[in-house]
Amino acid sequence: MVYAELRRLADGYVRRERPGHTLQSTALVHEAYLRLCAGSQPDYQDRAHFMGIAARIMRQILVDYARRRSSQKRSAALRAPLDAADVAAVSRPAAMIDLDDALTDLEKRDERKARLIEMRFFGGLTAEESAEALGLTAPVVRRELRLAQAWLERELERRAPEMHA
Repeated sequence: MVYAELRRLADGYVRRERPGHTLQSTALVHEAYLRLCAGSQPDYQDRAHFMGIAARIMRQILVDYARRRSSQKRSAALRAPLDAADVAAVSRPAAMIDLDDALTDLEKRDERKARLIEMRFFGGLTAEESAEALGLTAPVVRRELRLAQAWLERELERRAPEMHA
């Protein structure tokens, strides 16, 4: 059951990557599973909690992969697309890194909003599932997601001139 859930997440990530992406969903699942099982395991409260942690780990794997690829290629930095439909639709390594940096900055300002972005767009959790995992109501989750998305969009736009300089 866990493998099927992780595979569903990984398939979604890989499907959104650029054509010819060399990281396969099976490899992403296996790497995430190894990281989930390595060291001390947290006491997973429920499915939503587990999926939130898995989403964070998969995000870290994809960002690490993008950083390695970017350092090898050293292509021009490009702005990450961010829209309400799909924040994870990042097809360029530099864009994935920029998105991760912005999300890390958001986490420093408002950890809950950063967790909600991870849970929704990287973990595929619904507003209701995220609300349950964090002890919030679904309307609060939806409002905070909108605020977090707006902040990320502004932050990525603000960084865009720096990336092209």
